[in-house]
Amino acid sequence: MLAEDIIISPVLTEKSNDGINAKRYVFIVDVRADKRQIKAAVEKAFDVKVESVNIVNVRGKLKRQGRTQGYTSKRKKAYVTLADSSKAIPFFETLS
Repeated sequence: MLAEDIIISPVLTEKSNDGINAKRYVFIVDVRADKRQIKAAVEKAFDVKVESVNIVNVRGKLKRQGRTQGYTSKRKKAYVTLADSSKAIPFFETLS
């Protein structure tokens, strides 16, 4: 898989914004990607040095509309921590 296929989107919430100063970023990633692939994709896409990657599998929520019900799509979140010697990701620096 390519880096563009692994990283789907950044997560922009209050909790994820608290980690920007500590060089900790949150991304929605492909559900089939593992930690090594996510680390390589972030390093290639943003030209940074990744120290660690933590993954959270998020189940889909049950949604109902009238009589029908179903689940939203499951997704995977990756918490990426950059090394101290690495530069910050410019996209997130504009947010804080």
